[in-house]
This record gives sequence, C-alpha cells and structure tokens, in this order.
Amino acid sequence: MAQIVVHNLHKTFKVARRHAGLRQAVRGLFKRDYTLIRALDGISFEIQEGELVGYLGPNGAGKSTTIKILSGILVPDGGVCRVMGRVPWQERVAHVRELGVVFGQRSQLWWDLPVIDSFELLRDIYQLSPGDYHTVLTELADILQLDGLIDTPVRQLSLGQRMRCELAAALLHRPRILFLDEPTIGLDAVSRLMVRDFIGRLNREKGTTVILTTHDLDDVEALCSRVMVIGKGKILIDGSLQEIRRQVAHERRLVVELDGSYPAEALARQVSGAQLVKLEGRQAHFSFEPDKITPVELLTKLAAIFEIRDVLIEDPPIDEVISRLYGELQI
Repeated sequence: MAQIVVHNLHKTFKVARRHAGLRQAVRGLFKRDYTLIRALDGISFEIQEGELVGYLGPNGAGKSTTIKILSGILVPDGGVCRVMGRVPWQERVAHVRELGVVFGQRSQLWWDLPVIDSFELLRDIYQLSPGDYHTVLTELADILQLDGLIDTPVRQLSLGQRMRCELAAALLHRPRILFLDEPTIGLDAVSRLMVRDFIGRLNREKGTTVILTTHDLDDVEALCSRVMVIGKGKILIDGSLQEIRRQVAHERRLVVELDGSYPAEALARQVSGAQLVKLEGRQAHFSFEPDKITPVELLTKLAAIFEIRDVLIEDPPIDEVISRLYGELQI
C-alpha cells in the first residue's frame, strides 16, 4: 500500500476583495465582496515509501496548500487524503510524530533564543529519551556542520545557517516523511549544495520519503527521480524528468567549441537543419530534432564549414523545459 494516498482532493479559499477609493472602503465595512480561489481542483496521486518527489508549479498553483493538507494544518473541502494510513487533520498528534516539515519562509525556531533551546523544547514536545535525542543531535550536527551554531541565537544566524538548523529541528524525532517547502530559497551556492547533498543522503541512507517543492530546478534535477507538476489546482504531469523532456521538448542540443571566432549570423545562415540558440565566445549552441537530422549528420555539416575543437551533445536545460511546459499548458 502506498505511504501517501490522495484522491480527488479539493480546497477553496474565500478571499475578501478590496476596492480603491474612500467610498468603496466605507462600503466594505458593511458589505464585503468575496472571491473564491480554487487552490486544489480534484488532485490525485500516490507516493510510495522511500520516494523523493519534486512538486513543481508556479506561484499560486497549489503546492503549499497540498503540503499543509498532508501535514494536517489545513482541512480540505472534499476528497480522500491518507498519510501512513491516517487522516492527517483527524489524527494530528500521532501524525506529526512521524512527520517532519520545513517551510523555507517560516521558522520553527525561537528567534531570540539559542538554537539548542529550540532543540530541547522540541525534544520535550516529541517526548524523546535523552539517549535518542543526543544520538540524533550528534549525527545531525556532524552532517549539517552545526558546531558553533547551536549555542547562537537564531536571529544572529545567516539564512543558510538557519536553514541547516531548521532541517535538524525537523529531523530530531526521526520522521518517516519529510515535507520541504522551498528549503533552498535565498541560499547562497555553498549553503544550497550542502542542503541538497543532505536531502539526497537522508533519502538514500535512511529511506526517508521526501516531497520537495521548489523553484530551483537544479535541486529537482539533482535529487528527484519523480516530478509532479501542478497548475491551476490540477496535477498536469506526473513522471520522471526524462519523460517530461520527451513530452515537452523534442529537440536536443549540440554544443561545439570552434577553433576561431565567427559571427552569429554566419553560423545561423550556413547550418541548415539546426537552430543557433546562443553563441558564447567560441562556443556555439545548436538546437536540433533527432527525427529530422542525426547528431552525426549535423556534426558533419558543421565540420565541413568550420574548424571544431570540441563537441558536446546534451538535453535542453530543465528550466527551459518547465518554462515551455507552463506556456503550453497556459499556467
């Protein structure tokens, strides 16, 4: 049986409309206009234990709403939702004992207190034994490099340092499922790689099920074997990145390093069967459809016209694929 089961889940929010002008503001004190926002419109999916799933979509697509329902924070208007056999909002105490949640834009650490004080409070909330608590904390502090941080007030930490502490706080009770809502937002490159490596290691070595919502597609490409794309409250695509690429982008990329400088117009004009995507110094990026011209044929054409030093064949960048997907689906 799947660890997470969602079927025909609906959630609608009623949002007050505010109009400009003093007269409308006074009118709004006595009679308010509301707009119904359909955050989830009958989504369905299943996630098996140990999966690491990327949950993608533009702002307002319904990603955070889904995570909050799975966490037991929100109650849906209709549909079925079971996590580890439980209905999250009906069995919250038992549910959160096996669940870890990190919201990139919200903190579960107390702002003015040292990090260790928040950890010890969470220890008491989850009723962890002293032995288990110290074992897990020592392991997390080593992996996430928390030495020197846990005695520092949260408000004095950098964003990257705080996010590492947030991850440790979410994992002190050894949850079976971890929900990560944009955990790398705003992080510098070093902190992002550290958090990314930790998430992958946690999934591989501990078998922790991870659902990752993010706008950083490098995270998705590095970590996720499966991707779900949501838009306008509906699941639009559910599959691997390779399947999404095949469905959305039919072309591949040929990158050639030229032995000399050539104007972009000459490259674009003299090479038929391919499109020049960009020219960076002596490195030319061509887009081509393998059904119409093979890489060997294209390379032969290029070699007959230009001096070539090096060649690389690759798929289109995932951010281009997802952007094109959003455009095709009009989300």
